[in-house]
Amino acid sequence: MVYLSQFNFPDVEREYTFTMNIKRTCYDTFYPFQVLSRRHLTTLCFEPVTILYGGNGSGKTTALNVIAEKLGVTRDTLYNRSNFFEDYVNLCSYEMEPGAGSAVPADSRIITSDDVFDFMLNLRSINNGIDLRREELFQDYLDTKYSHFQMKSLDDYEQLKKKNRARQKTQSKYVRETLVDNVREHSNGESAFLYFTENIRDNALYLLDEPENSLSPQKQQELLKLLEDSARFFGCQFIIATHSPFLLSMKGARIYDMDEDPVDLKRWTELPNVRAYYEFFKKYSGEFDF
Repeated sequence: MVYLSQFNFPDVEREYTFTMNIKRTCYDTFYPFQVLSRRHLTTLCFEPVTILYGGNGSGKTTALNVIAEKLGVTRDTLYNRSNFFEDYVNLCSYEMEPGAGSAVPADSRIITSDDVFDFMLNLRSINNGIDLRREELFQDYLDTKYSHFQMKSLDDYEQLKKKNRARQKTQSKYVRETLVDNVREHSNGESAFLYFTENIRDNALYLLDEPENSLSPQKQQELLKLLEDSARFFGCQFIIATHSPFLLSMKGARIYDMDEDPVDLKRWTELPNVRAYYEFFKKYSGEFDF
């Protein structure tokens, strides 16, 4: 599904006109001005899956943040802004796909590696609380099971049920059934993948900034399948900043090489990062058992 069909950034001339009206002695940087224009990127055209590939400093994250701000999509964490960010965004424009309506779908959002990291920290905090609660329940089990209890009123009825439950179960079973599931059952990679499965819904536009962070190669392939299926069957559109060879291999993806000047479209097998992996494994192919 395509909702956003095109996004336009200011060209060098428009940027120059704006920045010349500013007293240069006041500022050290005009970010995000002069980031995307230095590689002559003025327009991105989108497919159901569009990927921005490039190294650090190529501008792929800047492009995602600008698009997200212009569209007004949901985001969880703060990001790098400057005094000129709003001015830059005001110079941008976009076009929605004919028939998709004039508004971005309600559930659309940008998901960054900071969002995923914060989610993992929140799970860890929950786990710490769960661990403390578990220790309390161990002691509670012992105190309840071996206490001498007499019911003197109806107010003691719940305590009686609790005592009987403790007598009927082992300590570990009592604690498991009384305590909520411990989310540390998941590894960091599983927790990161859980964030995507919980936040990617049907019929929406998603901007993903390096979603492969914290994911093992196996989990990256699972994420690849989730994104492919969401785009193909569940009405989602994705704009992804990544250099993961697994995500770059996504079927039908439109890939912009942000390291090129000017920014150019590439097949995933042409990208230097992918070629480096290919050459490495080709060099050691004889060491693999087939």
